Amino acid sequence: MSKGTLFDKVWDLHTVGTLPSGQTQLFIGLHLIHEVTSPQAFAMLRERGLKVLYPDRTVATVDHIVPTEDQARPFADILAEEMMQALEQNTKDYGIRFYNLGSGNQGIVHVIAPEQGLTQPGMTVACGDSHTSTHGAFGAIAFGIGTSQVRDVLASQTLALSKLKVRKIDVNGKLAPGVYAKDVVLHIIRTLGVKGGVGYAYEFAGSTFEQMSMEERMTVCNMAIEGGARCGYVNPDQVTFDYLKGRDFAPKGADWDKAVAWWQTIRSDEDAVYDDVVTFDAADIEPTVTWGITPGQGIGISENIPVTESLTNSDRALAEEAYKYMHLTPGKPIKGTKIDVCFIGSCTNGRLSDLQEAAKVAQGKHVSEGVKAFVVPGSERVKEEAEAEGLDKIFTKAGFEWREPGCSMCLAMNPDKLQGDQISASSSNRNFKGRQGSATGRTLLMSPAMVVAAAVKGEVADVRELILDN
Repeated sequence: MSKGTLFDKVWDLHTVGTLPSGQTQLFIGLHLIHEVTSPQAFAMLRERGLKVLYPDRTVATVDHIVPTEDQARPFADILAEEMMQALEQNTKDYGIRFYNLGSGNQGIVHVIAPEQGLTQPGMTVACGDSHTSTHGAFGAIAFGIGTSQVRDVLASQTLALSKLKVRKIDVNGKLAPGVYAKDVVLHIIRTLGVKGGVGYAYEFAGSTFEQMSMEERMTVCNMAIEGGARCGYVNPDQVTFDYLKGRDFAPKGADWDKAVAWWQTIRSDEDAVYDDVVTFDAADIEPTVTWGITPGQGIGISENIPVTESLTNSDRALAEEAYKYMHLTPGKPIKGTKIDVCFIGSCTNGRLSDLQEAAKVAQGKHVSEGVKAFVVPGSERVKEEAEAEGLDKIFTKAGFEWREPGCSMCLAMNPDKLQGDQISASSSNRNFKGRQGSATGRTLLMSPAMVVAAAVKGEVADVRELILDN
C-alpha cells in the first residue's frame, strides 16, 4: 500500500472514522454544485427534513444546460429553465453562495472554483460531476460523485469512500512546440487504457508537469477520470502558490504565509511508497487525436488509424465498433479526415491560456468554407479577460463564433449539438457515442490549437505546420 504520498496525507487528515462496511467516512472541505445533479439531492433533504450542515462549504453555479448564444430568461428549453429555477430556489432556501448568469463569476464549475481561489492544496473536494478530478492540479483530492452522494455531502459534509491505491505517473522532458497538456494526457490514457486507473489515484509528477502552468495541470487532472482513475493530482509548488496568491478566497497576509508553509508539508515525501510507477518521455509525445469512441483510442497526428491485427484481443471488439461508428478506415492516416464542426471550450480546455494558444494559431487565418467553428469561454471572468486582450476579435475575424460561458457542446445538454453524423474536432474530454448531442455524431478529441488547425484546413491537420507558417 502507498505511504507518505500527498493522497495518503490528505486522506488521513480528512478521515472522520471507519464505517462498518470498512469504508472511510471522509470529510469534504469544498462542495461544488450545479443545476443538473443537485435538484434531486435537495428534494431528498426536504423529504427527510434535513438541513445543509455547512452551507458555507458549498458553492453553486450554472453551466451544463445554459445556452451560449441567447441566455435570455426564461430559457426556450423548459426543462433547462426548471433546473435553473430549482437551483435558484434551493440556494436561496439553504443559504448557499450562488454564481448565477450575469454575476461576473458564473461559469463551468471546474473553471470558476480555481480562478476564485476556492480550490486550495490539501483540500478534499466533491462535486456531482465526473471531471471534479480537475481540482487535483492544486494538490487537492477531488472526487466526482452521484446525486445520492451530493445529498450525503449536503447533509453531513462527509462521504463514504474506499481508499484508493496510488500510481505515480512520471513524465520528464520538455514538450516540443505544438504539443500541449491535452496531448500529454491523451498519450497517457492511450498507453494505460481507459480502465487502467480503476481503483487508483494518479499522481502526475516529473519535470514535464513541473514546467506546466496551473491551467495546463488542470487539463491533465481533468482527464484522469477518462483513464479510469477516481482522481488525479499534482504536488503543490511555487507555480501553485503564485497562481493562488491574491485570489478572492486565498488566505491573506500572515495567514498566507502560514498556509504556504503547511501546503509544502503535504507534498509527497521523497521516499514515498507508491503502489505503481509508470514513466514517460515528453519527447515521445506529438499532437494527439482520438479516432474512436473512447479517449483511449488516440494516435499521434503522424500515425495511421490502427488495424485490427495490431491490437490486443481485448481491444479488437471495441475497435471494430469504433470503425463502424466513426466511418473511418483502419490503416488510413487520421490526418486529412474531413471536419464539419470545431469546438473550443469545456472544463478541459476553456481557460484563458487555452484561448490564447488557439488565438495564436488563428491569427491571420480563416475557417474553411463549410465548417462551423465556435469558441466558448469557460467562465464570465475568462470571457472578460479574453476580450480585454482582443482574443474575441481575433477569433471572429478568423470566422469563429464567440459565445457566452457554459459547458456547451462538451455534453450538449443545451442547444449546442451536432446534427446527424457530423464529425467534430473538439477540445473537450469525451468522445463517447452521442456525447455531443447527436446519436450518430462523431467526436475527435484534440488540443484547442489543433482544433484551430482543423477549422482552418477543414480537416484534421498538424498544428505544427500552421505554427511554422506563423
